[in-house]
Amino acid sequence: MIASALVTGATRGIGLGVATRLAERGFALTISARDVARLDEVAALLRDAGATDVRTVAADLADPDAAGRVVAAHADAFGAMKALILNAGVGTAGTIAEFPSRRFDKTVAVNLNAPFALMQAALPLLRSGARNDPGRGAKVIALASIAGVYAEAGLAAYGATKAALVSLVETLNAEESGNGVSASAIAPGYVDTDMSEWIKDRIPAEDMLEVGDVVELVDALLKLSSRAVLPRLVLSRAGASLYSA
Repeated sequence: MIASALVTGATRGIGLGVATRLAERGFALTISARDVARLDEVAALLRDAGATDVRTVAADLADPDAAGRVVAAHADAFGAMKALILNAGVGTAGTIAEFPSRRFDKTVAVNLNAPFALMQAALPLLRSGARNDPGRGAKVIALASIAGVYAEAGLAAYGATKAALVSLVETLNAEESGNGVSASAIAPGYVDTDMSEWIKDRIPAEDMLEVGDVVELVDALLKLSSRAVLPRLVLSRAGASLYSA
């Protein structure tokens, strides 16, 4: 049976890098993002890279119904799931004293509520994927942040949601690793993507992590046996404090 994966936020940055690597490995893919035209462009690129099939689902994960639609589309196309890559996220800087409540609510919706709903909806498919490949099992890989492991001034809302995501991953392991479904949270410092554009006047792109650094970790995690559980990986930038983004 052909392995399949669902990747959120798949049209740029880390999500695109991971989706491309999975395509090169011959995965069938469901990719999700908000921009329909960009999804179609990326789907063509992924097919050219080697994906056996690519399905697209345009969705804003701030919408409470979006996660169910995305997983249902994958289920209809593939019936099982080898990997769930939780990459979509939002984040803006701001102190606790001044952070707008509306922006906080959106951060929680996209960075925590949506991953929880995606995990919950995808679990039956992941269990099926694990049964299809008992030696390797099925994997959930969540893109967290070093700010979710070590608190950083100005990143309270973002860091809090990423800390909760790390906890969610660890709880999923406690509940599901015995069924062959394991999870890992990757917590990097600043990665050279569009999302980090706002701070490149202080931290130049050439000092940031590369997208490929994260892609290599995802690829390695997917190759682990079903006996191995690696709950959390923290990836620091060279020359920076080990405890800051």
